[in-house]
Amino acid sequence: MSVALGQEPGLEVGGERQERRFLWRVLRERPSAAVGAVVFLLIVAAAVLAPVLAPYGLHDQVGSTFGRPSGAHPLGLDDGGIDMVTLLMWGTRISLVVGLAATFVAIAIGGTVGLLAGYFGGATDTILSRITDYFLVIPDVPLMIVVAAIWGPSLSHIVVVIGILLWASTARIIRSQVKSVRERVYVKRARSLGAGHGRTLLRHVLPQISPLLIANTVLTVAVAIFDETALSFLGLGDPSKISLGKVIEILSLSLLGQAMEDSLNPRLRVAHLSVRRFRFVPAGALRAPARKGKRP
Repeated sequence: MSVALGQEPGLEVGGERQERRFLWRVLRERPSAAVGAVVFLLIVAAAVLAPVLAPYGLHDQVGSTFGRPSGAHPLGLDDGGIDMVTLLMWGTRISLVVGLAATFVAIAIGGTVGLLAGYFGGATDTILSRITDYFLVIPDVPLMIVVAAIWGPSLSHIVVVIGILLWASTARIIRSQVKSVRERVYVKRARSLGAGHGRTLLRHVLPQISPLLIANTVLTVAVAIFDETALSFLGLGDPSKISLGKVIEILSLSLLGQAMEDSLNPRLRVAHLSVRRFRFVPAGALRAPARKGKRP
């Protein structure tokens, strides 16, 4: 059996197969991930099909102000007499668009910074790490409020503001993983055979960190939608758009993302490291048993 130069046996094919089956394995092994995926798909379907499935028009006054829930209006009416179910379905569209777009910006910036800092090291790592540290210590929501207030209420402004403030955590995670991957034998072998930095990053490093990048992307979507909710609640969102954010504040994505993170790091499954394995023990059970033949 021949092995291509610069490639370790089974790594390339096995890595590609692992990437293809990664999501399916997580969904199969973790019921919480399957529940999160189903809930998220239902939310996306409701958002995409809102023009068809919404019981009333988005701006149609169908009853009195603050009408109570009824068979025709399960969630009641708002201050304009508009059906709340309709508002929720339409608001989901805006929240998902903002969350996904802001996540794309954050992952693009954070992934690039993490790859460059972890792979090149040295002065590049020092400079990029210091910049990342500054963004990590900045309180996100207050700065988002200030920037959004200066730029003005707009969905595009919210996307940019959230994106440029959420990339730091992604950069730190990717940097740590890349520093580990660059020391592996097949990466050093490829470099010794003359592979350039671009080829090494794209063919050998990026495929190894892509599952971690996917898991971090899912979790970042949840944070982005939460931040969009906070800004819209404070009146810094687009006043002409119906935003949902807080309602879908992403239990589904959190469950799915947490399951992916646990799957990528087997150490999180260990009882003394996993918060989900902690349990309360009665106080009496912690007392040492009395020795025979001795009085207490």
